[in-house]
Amino acid sequence: MSKINVVVLVAMSVLLLAVQARPSDSPDAHAEIRSFVNELKQGDGSYNYQFETSNGIAQQEQGVGGYYASGSSQYYTPEGQLIQLTYTADENGFQPQGEHLPTPHPIPEAILKSLEYNRNHPEEDGEYEHHQHHQSHGQEQGAQYLQPAGALLAPASSPVVSVGQVLPYDRKV
Repeated sequence: MSKINVVVLVAMSVLLLAVQARPSDSPDAHAEIRSFVNELKQGDGSYNYQFETSNGIAQQEQGVGGYYASGSSQYYTPEGQLIQLTYTADENGFQPQGEHLPTPHPIPEAILKSLEYNRNHPEEDGEYEHHQHHQSHGQEQGAQYLQPAGALLAPASSPVVSVGQVLPYDRKV
């Protein structure tokens, strides 16, 4: 069974379980199928299906078995909110979209500026490694330690912890 067929089966099962999980005195207990279409073309493996019930559940999908699918589904929550989902499933995986789905937090402005700076200054990549190479040249392998936080940013007049000095929070690299 292809991944797309599994996705379709899972989506239909979830919708049917949502209807069955409601109490029998609910209007959903008496929902009826208003329309149902299921078409499969044997030549190229393409398909199309759709259904709608009297309680507002609807789903439709089209695609080519094992390669591509796109569709949508909708239902009402017990509180009466309409939930709508659209999706595509292809070589990039299952890609759902819907206002009810969680979204990532926005990237902080300082991080965006830093990424933009790095993108605009690729020549500076590796500068830290170059500095570390000159600083540790001639020392035994494994005798280097990380600097405490902020030591590399300290002004030239402040005392800087020397390479190899062991502090309680240092970690061997």
